[in-house]
Amino acid sequence: MKIFVTGGSGFVGGAAIKSLSAKHEILAMSRSENSDAKIIANGGVPIRCDLGTVTHEHLEDCDAVIHAAAYVKEWGRWETYEEINVQGTHNILNAAKAAGVKRFIHIGTESALFLGQDLIDVDEEYPLAPYSEYPYSSTKAKAEQAVIAANQDGFLTVALRPRMIWGEGDETILKVVTNMAKSGKFTWIDEGKYLTSTTHIDNLVHAITLSLTKGAGGEAYFIIDDDNISFREFLTQYLATQNIDLGTKSSPSWMVKMLASIVEPIWRFSAIQSPPPITKFTAHIMSAHGTLIDNKARAVMGYKPVISRANGFAKLNQ
Repeated sequence: MKIFVTGGSGFVGGAAIKSLSAKHEILAMSRSENSDAKIIANGGVPIRCDLGTVTHEHLEDCDAVIHAAAYVKEWGRWETYEEINVQGTHNILNAAKAAGVKRFIHIGTESALFLGQDLIDVDEEYPLAPYSEYPYSSTKAKAEQAVIAANQDGFLTVALRPRMIWGEGDETILKVVTNMAKSGKFTWIDEGKYLTSTTHIDNLVHAITLSLTKGAGGEAYFIIDDDNISFREFLTQYLATQNIDLGTKSSPSWMVKMLASIVEPIWRFSAIQSPPPITKFTAHIMSAHGTLIDNKARAVMGYKPVISRANGFAKLNQ
């Protein structure tokens, strides 16, 4: 199979290329020589374009697209989230259809459902939140809506929704929390008591592989590890793999949310490019339960985790 990957130099896209290139021909969107090197190292062929310039010619003869590119940073202009996550998804969808691609796999997120509320044992019937006040949630919801709506005969679209992707190569959760801990800025929220589902990168790549041939078109699927865990237990064990102790400092959620509601508008009004001490999105998502049900992926795609959380931590300790 000939597969085109967006976000190929990133965490998810890179892991997908590394796994799939053993059996498939992989082309990957690349915007720089640095990205070229990462893609080549994982077994792919870099194609110089981005989500604003991609055309059907870049996807010539491809059977499938894995759309893993997104603006996932905790801080940025609303326009940047819209341009990359929404318009970029429309662009790659249009290019794929024009190129005659048969299958389109979108890497979504449970954050596309988030309005600041608890998500407790939710399944795929739970509504998306395109009007969320959080730019990442809003734009990822709009992107998924576009993907699902594009499904048609001859062009099958699937959305995979992981939560808190972690493991080897993680430059988001691990990097952010590590930096906070080293600078003395890390604090638990309400003692880190909130429960969460997580998704090890190996389990997500397994689901991506399955979705190349399985899954109903125009549908979304939660992809998660076995069992839920508290933020405190997960992050403590995750950061321990890097020999980092997160300590016991804790702040009440009401105070963290209030601080975020004050500083974020100031940062946006002042057009400060560096992130504020805490964003509203981070304050609220770390102050809410986020547990998901993956029965649909198991029943329709035959998904089940290929690595346990304990073994995932063990791999990082090696």
